[in-house]
Amino acid sequence: MSKALSICGRQIAPGSREIIEVPLPPLSTHSALHMPVHVIRGRREGPCLLVCAALHGDEINGIEIIRRLVGLSQLGRIRGTLIAIPIVNVYGFIHMSRYLPDRRDLNRSFPGSETGSLAGRLANLFMKEVVEKATYGIDLHTAAIHRDNFPQVRATLDDPETRRIAEAFHAPLVIDAALRPGTIREAAIEMNIPWLVYEAGEALRFDEVSIRAGVRGIVNVMREVGMLPKSRRKKTFVPRIVKSNFWMRAPQSGILRLTAALGASVSKGDTLGYVADPYGENEVHITAPDSGIIIGRTNLPLVHEGDAMIHLARFRDNASAGETVDAFQFELDPVEGSGLSGVEPIA
Repeated sequence: MSKALSICGRQIAPGSREIIEVPLPPLSTHSALHMPVHVIRGRREGPCLLVCAALHGDEINGIEIIRRLVGLSQLGRIRGTLIAIPIVNVYGFIHMSRYLPDRRDLNRSFPGSETGSLAGRLANLFMKEVVEKATYGIDLHTAAIHRDNFPQVRATLDDPETRRIAEAFHAPLVIDAALRPGTIREAAIEMNIPWLVYEAGEALRFDEVSIRAGVRGIVNVMREVGMLPKSRRKKTFVPRIVKSNFWMRAPQSGILRLTAALGASVSKGDTLGYVADPYGENEVHITAPDSGIIIGRTNLPLVHEGDAMIHLARFRDNASAGETVDAFQFELDPVEGSGLSGVEPIA
């Protein structure tokens, strides 16, 4: 029999499935606010996987990933426990904002404080009532507003267990990302919880390929850690580890026209776009300083000098990384269908 699990004083029995409404500080109108938490427990002992989304309230891809995840029929055979929170930053989500009403970034406020700011109190509540119960964690993100990220996993790869689940997620690209102070990933690692961050898509937008890859990736991790039966399906590509990555920045202010797509393989010296003034003069070519793959880009055509334009990743073998990206995009194409989502693709 699985061990006891309690969230906000509510016991969740093995073999049960519940939604727990975690009370949050009310709105300034004194309207009550809650954070819904899905808990799906198997009858048999196993790990506890926490999947959370919308720590930044405008990053909504993860909300749809979790909606599809909790509807999967495979979860009827689960070992252990899945805790899934589609919207952590409920305040930001209501206002379609990255931040909390106090203008703080929740994902720079962990582990939080019972007597601190609103962000600190929410972070503290989330750590004590949810994160402390987990043995593994996956945090779902997108790029910031007006930017787009190619599907990628960020993790601390010098930890063998974290590396194992990072590779099992089976995103095309894996970044050995340094820890940032105040993030939930840093706080979880301090508690020895292997933790992944899945980055894909753009704020306030749904992206079907990113959503499908997220659902499949979480299921892959659950299979890897023994929560679900192993799949016999053969893998079509090997995730590639990013050697290094950097942002290319606007050489001058003006109108940006990018000609290279997200996920494109580029060679050193390739033209990736242009920046010109609004009158068509003083045009500057943007060329790739090195070979690699575009893993992030701005979607805004208006830039100031120094603004981030293109996020370029470099690999030990750029050709193999490009093949992996191509195989991933073909496999997750909404026209082909993945058989995982159980819903019609979002156009």
